[in-house]
Amino acid sequence: MGTTISRLAQRPNLWPWLLLTPLAAYLAVFFVVPLADVAIMSFTHPRPTLANYERALTGALYQRVFINTFLTAALVTVCCLIVSYPLAYLMNHSRPRTAMLILLLVTMSFWTSFLVRTYAWMVILGNNGPLVALMQSLGIEQPPQMLFTRFASTLAMVHMLAPYMIMSIYSVMRKIDPALIRSAESLGARGFSLLRHVYLPLTAPGIANGCVLVFVICLGFYVTPVLLGSPREQMIAGLIGTQIEEFLAFGMGSAMAMILLTVTLIVLAIYHRRFGLDKLWG
Repeated sequence: MGTTISRLAQRPNLWPWLLLTPLAAYLAVFFVVPLADVAIMSFTHPRPTLANYERALTGALYQRVFINTFLTAALVTVCCLIVSYPLAYLMNHSRPRTAMLILLLVTMSFWTSFLVRTYAWMVILGNNGPLVALMQSLGIEQPPQMLFTRFASTLAMVHMLAPYMIMSIYSVMRKIDPALIRSAESLGARGFSLLRHVYLPLTAPGIANGCVLVFVICLGFYVTPVLLGSPREQMIAGLIGTQIEEFLAFGMGSAMAMILLTVTLIVLAIYHRRFGLDKLWG
């Protein structure tokens, strides 16, 4: 035993790999093996063929669902950016105690599961919910249908994913040297000009980080679009669940899952080429 330890001490480069061994074994058993099984099933169920991928890529229904998924993810990303940037700016220019309070309120959403927050939105947007009651009290006798619409699912997903965007942008804003802002102001930069020419370029990495995180997570959202969204505007994760749970079409569901995984990896590869994945979490 002592000889083994002394040999390891003489080769310090082995220690990081030994420390990573438990994690690698865990990922191999619970992630790599199931993923390989899904990949094999996409080609072999119900029989060895490429028909599942052909249907997923050429079928009108599947194309519409894929397009709707990407458009919804892009819409949620843009809405999160619009909501999060001013809040991150406010946090960065507030007193430390105020900034910590806002950050606490933002991160409190992580203490509640997506499912619980989804049900909360179902209560708020339901026909007997407080929002409809408020509209009726304001004289709107026939409030618009909000539950089971694209609006409801988009609103809920923005609420759930905005903290990722806020923390990504805020972490970059905190690193901006105040001397740069004072220098820009001394040169005449004010208001929108300061925001456009100084703040936006300096916070671009945080914006990119937040957009990638929100977009990738939104691509695989399942519970919220299924419970709050319209059945006519399904996202790909919901359609995969339907294929497997209702039709037992494991091959078709696996093929769509692999296509979604490929698109996600392409997005991450583009981000890695431009910024580097090591900067994704700041």
